[in-house]
Amino acid sequence: MALSEAQIAAALPHALWTVDLAGLGPKRSGKVRDIYTVGDRLVMIATDRISAFDRVLGVIPYKGEVLNRLSAWWFEQTRDIVPNHVIAVPDPNVMIVRRAEPLLVEVVVRGYITGVTKTSLWTLYAQGERQPYGIPLPEGLQKNDPLPHPIITPTTKAPSGAHDEVLTREEILARGLVPGPLWREIEERALALFARGQALAREAGLLLVDTKYEFGLVDGELVLIDELHTPDSSRYWRADTYRRGHEPESLDKEFVRAWFAQQGYRGEGEPPAMPLEVIVGAAARYITVYERLTGQPFAPGEVPAAPRIARRVGEALAPQDRSLEAAL
Repeated sequence: MALSEAQIAAALPHALWTVDLAGLGPKRSGKVRDIYTVGDRLVMIATDRISAFDRVLGVIPYKGEVLNRLSAWWFEQTRDIVPNHVIAVPDPNVMIVRRAEPLLVEVVVRGYITGVTKTSLWTLYAQGERQPYGIPLPEGLQKNDPLPHPIITPTTKAPSGAHDEVLTREEILARGLVPGPLWREIEERALALFARGQALAREAGLLLVDTKYEFGLVDGELVLIDELHTPDSSRYWRADTYRRGHEPESLDKEFVRAWFAQQGYRGEGEPPAMPLEVIVGAAARYITVYERLTGQPFAPGEVPAAPRIARRVGEALAPQDRSLEAAL
């Protein structure tokens, strides 16, 4: 890894919590992003906030930069499979994208049977369910086994504080959430994306376990939106630690979730503060995924700061709207 644990720890006081671009336009903050609406574009700023159990639980230095840069890299690797919403990446923490109409269904593709929640495939399977969510599974699977083939478990986009509802294809069509022809196209594109992701992960010594895709429409065209194949939206294992019947090393947000669960915290009440070793350990895992997949050492940009981001956003938008330059 290009950065030492000491360098990561030293960056913690400079972790990016939020950015205020006064005069740019309407702002909304998700759990880990600040998003500005500028006409038919969105300015998405990836912060270092970390979330789990539908709560913001602290910051991980370099997290926003790693995820933003990695997601932009993945969009380039998959452009031949489905168009995406990216217009420009003017800063390591910033992505300017086309505004899209998000579909009401998120697509989760799974290559392994795993999970610990009451709705996870493994939990249901271990309880004797052989067709969870209408998907037939063979006998004899153990936790963390590869599935016979990748499967899609779509979910609703639940409001904040609620759990997503896992759907079957039949429920999606019966409720009219997505038209039938469009849903067939989404399934095809999602499986192709996952195959590309698994192949590139294997070359990097990683296993892409499962991932979430979000699709939207721009002028009726299906596009990929949000982020792609990052350690926040996907589950990655180190391939050299994978053995049947053993827990492989996690290189994604599951590392953070697992620590909170070990403290007895699952989203209720005041969360415990993450110790430095957990913060540094999470950052190191995110950076490792970035470096393995891209083949490039992670070289941080300047210390994240609103003036720098404002300047670069203004430079990127000014050719399309000169008035933005003055506003920034």
